[in-house]
Amino acid sequence: MPDEPTVIPAPPKDWPNSEYCGPSHGVYTPSTQGKQYHKGVGPTLANYNGTSRTAKSTFTSEVTGEVGVSVTSGLQTSINTMLAKLEGKFDVNLSAKLTAKLGNTISVDTPSKKTTNAKYGVYRLKHTGVSYILYSNCQSSTRKTITSYSPYKVGWYLWES
Repeated sequence: MPDEPTVIPAPPKDWPNSEYCGPSHGVYTPSTQGKQYHKGVGPTLANYNGTSRTAKSTFTSEVTGEVGVSVTSGLQTSINTMLAKLEGKFDVNLSAKLTAKLGNTISVDTPSKKTTNAKYGVYRLKHTGVSYILYSNCQSSTRKTITSYSPYKVGWYLWES
């Protein structure tokens, strides 16, 4: 995925003999990694076991769907730059988007008188960080806290009710 263009507003007025920090550019600094969140693709599947013994439930994904990065407004750099910073800091492999495909199957045991629910999709990791513009005179724009959810892995989310 190509880097997205970043619109950089005019910097504060440069003064003679001011320090030079290079061309104005967006900055993203990651701070925390949260837990995984599942983003489902397609319907939730369910199987009720009405017997007195444990039974096998088999689920098959019914659709193909793509899940991408979700970011709050205010990111001053590209998604690819943000993902690279996150991967470097937290030693994870992230993607700008992942595809959950039709036909993936999973089999699990369903206890007696219980319902096993299954949702196929993409797990995303939650991150927070700070983004701003660093101007050529070393001044910066207002720093904004950014929350993002980045695709991490494809899989099933299962629960019993």
